[in-house]
Amino acid sequence: MTIALPGRADVVIIGAGHNGLVAATLLARTGLTVTVVERDSVIGGATRTEQPFGKVPGLRQSTGSYLLGLMPPELERQLDLRLPVVRRDPHYFLPTMTGRYLLMGSDREATHRQFVDFFSDADAAADERLAAEIAQLRDDLAPAWLVEPLSLEDTAERYIRPELRTTFIELCRGDVTSYLGRFGFVSELITAMYVVTDGLSGLHAGPDDPGTGHNFLAHNMCRLPGADGTWMIVRGGMGVVTATIADRARAAGATIVAGAPVDRVIVSDGVARGVALSDGRTIDATVVLGACDPFTLADLAPLPEALRDHLASLQRPGTTLKVNLALRDLPRFSCLPDLAPSPFGSTIHLLSQDSPMQAVREMWADVQAGRLPDFPTIEWYLHTTADASLQDDAGHHSSALFVQSVPWQPAGSSWDVELDGYVAHLLEVCDRFAPGTSSLVVDTFPLTPPGIEQHFGIRHGHIHHVDNSIGFDRRMPYATGIDGLYACSAGCFPAGSVIGAAGHNAANRVLTDLGRPSLGSTSL
Repeated sequence: MTIALPGRADVVIIGAGHNGLVAATLLARTGLTVTVVERDSVIGGATRTEQPFGKVPGLRQSTGSYLLGLMPPELERQLDLRLPVVRRDPHYFLPTMTGRYLLMGSDREATHRQFVDFFSDADAAADERLAAEIAQLRDDLAPAWLVEPLSLEDTAERYIRPELRTTFIELCRGDVTSYLGRFGFVSELITAMYVVTDGLSGLHAGPDDPGTGHNFLAHNMCRLPGADGTWMIVRGGMGVVTATIADRARAAGATIVAGAPVDRVIVSDGVARGVALSDGRTIDATVVLGACDPFTLADLAPLPEALRDHLASLQRPGTTLKVNLALRDLPRFSCLPDLAPSPFGSTIHLLSQDSPMQAVREMWADVQAGRLPDFPTIEWYLHTTADASLQDDAGHHSSALFVQSVPWQPAGSSWDVELDGYVAHLLEVCDRFAPGTSSLVVDTFPLTPPGIEQHFGIRHGHIHHVDNSIGFDRRMPYATGIDGLYACSAGCFPAGSVIGAAGHNAANRVLTDLGRPSLGSTSL
């Protein structure tokens, strides 16, 4: 169905990713006329469910974002989303090439026994101390995510309990390795697992770099009902998240038009007046809200020089590789031959077994030199065991390898030359833990950092838009300095991921500047 493009709106939003759709819903509910224009033929940004496999066309996959964890439950209630989330239990699986393994889930006694049996009493105690402290920080920081950001120090003063303020500041400013070192882990394998999955995920950084602690804390802000601090699967794939928010936006009166790329923001006399589309059509507006990444917004609008300089200091190339896989059957892990309980809904951590922290450091050194790491850290997902709705009629499984650190382009070569061979190499790494995995692969849909840029329209292929090592008031501001022009992407506070808080907070800023009532309390 063709959607008519209005020539005028109170608010025009550039980009129909989750933050843009959140803002559209909330602003439309106040009575403002809202039009969302999306460059792609589908909505959702990187939060979508697709059928990307040419050889298995009926198999569905969350090709970009793949878990929901960080959306504030207060915002989910405010939007009335009622998302069909599935608790992953267990949520972490750390296999080895020997008989050791760790399956972390709601059965805390079983998890404790595995820590003791396969690692040490000290590791079990360290993990309990870490979980307790992170839970306190998570509870304290939660209200800050649904208001405009303060400085790190002011955030600590306003929100964090006094006995944890210094810890909070040192964690957010420091490196994840040093933070984890406080708890007394004996096994480097455990430390490496936490360093990678929370500290480095999505970052252009190594394990000893400042700011990785902030990424670690941000990735531990899971508060959705039933999550118990863990990330969850959305039944039907991540496209259900954006489709549901889009339904709420339309119900509130917003117009969403796909296949309508913006050529420029119309600015005259220092005021945003609307947008001009690539096909020559224009939309006049009082407010223009950029839900695209900040660097794309800088291409579309004459941002103030100070903000452009700030964005230049934030720019990082993406360093993650997402290898989407279609499998004809489930793999079997040599360390867990009976598969009871099933590890497949969990995040499966593939880490080098010899000196794992040294291997993580060597991975980052390789990336900085433009080399493809021989054994990069891999998070492996296989969600069709927990969400069979994604499977095709033949019962194929959708899976993915989230490879933490790769160069933007291999030095002296290109991804066009290296990709097929590197994907085969990554599958050989999987074979070391689950023999025969390579033979189960029917098709692949890999997304390199340049591929992420091309497929999802995210400049520099950075999945968080702005590195999550950069936090609080140092991220892209909601108000750009041009009257009537705002930003609400993942590059804004609080962080990159499927959160939605940036859409909420930017909408509130727009309402304040228009002299209209705010959205009201989201009541924690």
